[in-house]
Amino acid sequence: MARTAANPGNLWLASVLWDLGAIQFGDFTMGRTAVHSPIYVNVRLLVGHPRSLRRAAQVIRDEIRALQAMRHPHVERFDLVAGVPFGGLHIATAYSLVAGTPMIYLHPARDDQGRLTDGSVIEGTYMPGQTVLIIDDLITGGGSIVETAERLREAGLIVKDAVVLIDREQGGREYLKRFGIRLVPILTLEVMLNYLMSRGKIEEEWYQRSMDYLQGFRGPGPAVS
Repeated sequence: MARTAANPGNLWLASVLWDLGAIQFGDFTMGRTAVHSPIYVNVRLLVGHPRSLRRAAQVIRDEIRALQAMRHPHVERFDLVAGVPFGGLHIATAYSLVAGTPMIYLHPARDDQGRLTDGSVIEGTYMPGQTVLIIDDLITGGGSIVETAERLREAGLIVKDAVVLIDREQGGREYLKRFGIRLVPILTLEVMLNYLMSRGKIEEEWYQRSMDYLQGFRGPGPAVS
């Protein structure tokens, strides 16, 4: 039987994404990491639903506060938040408004390979030595977060943590760790699938196919950016 284990507020996110039609099943390929995935999560649909977007930001705020209040904090204190272009920008903006934390972001310039370059401009007010929390909507391999972190570090900013709404559990956490970045997911794909299955929202076939797909990323090996 499918099991769930997450903060009830975080499970709200699984429910609202389902209601918005943001969770789809089929055969999807997104970049180099998510190839022939049986599940697609379009977190960006939140932007069309202000109340849900605000609630998502509140969930992030509450999760961060809880992790910072632990005896051994799991999130460092930070001065700024930075949204990853482009999926993380609206999440970071909503969080900034809810938490009252200043925001910065990269105005991206990319090379022929699609990678951020030194020409990327950091928009917003900041000073070298400040700590930045990176926010994105979803992580697969982790390349976009690492690129953003490296560009911020080049400007003298400190990056230790990144928060995402959904972790697809396809090597992103391990990849970020290699660059000294701790990942804080509000929901993992497995927890989301377990919740939807336990509520009878998805068929057993798609649940099992998705879990089998995730299992293929559980072995050792480097993550793909």
